[in-house]
Amino acid sequence: MEELESRFGEFVGEVAEPPRVARYAVNEAMIRNWVEAHDDLNPVYVDPEAARATGRDDIVCPPAMVTTWVMQGYRRWRQVQALRAEGVQEEHAYSRLLALLDEHGFTSVVATAQEQEYVRELTPGTRVTCHFTIEGISPVKRTGLGDGCFITLRKRYVDQAHQLLVDEKFVILRFDPTTKDAPKEPAA
Repeated sequence: MEELESRFGEFVGEVAEPPRVARYAVNEAMIRNWVEAHDDLNPVYVDPEAARATGRDDIVCPPAMVTTWVMQGYRRWRQVQALRAEGVQEEHAYSRLLALLDEHGFTSVVATAQEQEYVRELTPGTRVTCHFTIEGISPVKRTGLGDGCFITLRKRYVDQAHQLLVDEKFVILRFDPTTKDAPKEPAA
């Protein structure tokens, strides 16, 4: 593991992948679908009059919805999985990091933490872009899911004028599921 961990520094501080640009502008239909799916009854998301009564110009997007605007879709996910199955990596730091972890058996992932700071509200017409940076990688640790390392990504969501909307810290555990029930190694 020392050889693997010694390589983590190559990735920390690097741009994780190219910016993700929303396929669609923030729009009323998707906001309505979101709030109905989540049973969110806040009227500022769907009622222009209610939004104006709070000093807003129009409806706003639920803050937690920010990630949905830059999701790449299932087709892209399948493409990435096919590349991984062929041992092909894309030319960006996050892809190279995941390929390195794959080589060492760390093939599974679970999200472990997310912190978001909301700077500005999203409104219909906003075009969201997300910039990802690899902020940190922990040493390999024993977890309840198996041996793994925690990867911290910094995500900065901006609008079409490059104004910050949301600053996010997202942590995943990349782990080796075959080590879940392995005995702990004795301390040196």
